Amino acid sequence: MRRLIRSGSSFESEIGYSRAVVCGDWIFVSGTSGFDYRTMEISDDVVEQAEQCIKNIEWALAQAGSSFSDIVRVHYIVPDRDDFEPCWPVLRRFFGDARPAATMLSAGLADRRMKIEIEVTAFKAKSAG
Repeated sequence: MRRLIRSGSSFESEIGYSRAVVCGDWIFVSGTSGFDYRTMEISDDVVEQAEQCIKNIEWALAQAGSSFSDIVRVHYIVPDRDDFEPCWPVLRRFFGDARPAATMLSAGLADRRMKIEIEVTAFKAKSAG
């Protein structure tokens, strides 16, 4: 079974993708930026952007019946690698218990205002019983 989750971000309709795709027990959350998708506003501060990325990811996971504890893989993408370390406390707060496999990449993002993008993969095992 494949289910698409949309956040309402204009990027999703303009580019042609879903915020998340649920395939069985797997949840694939697209690279998620620090935009507040309700207002399409974004902070200039990388730490505030990281916080908003997390809120956006948390929403997508909830729509899939999942949470941060199910995350098994995370990719961080930052245009300026010096912006990554200031985000560590935020990232540790949300990913620290799950301790997913992680990779940080430095690359350009779709919008120059974006300072971080986070992509996660989660596995929601069926409960025994």
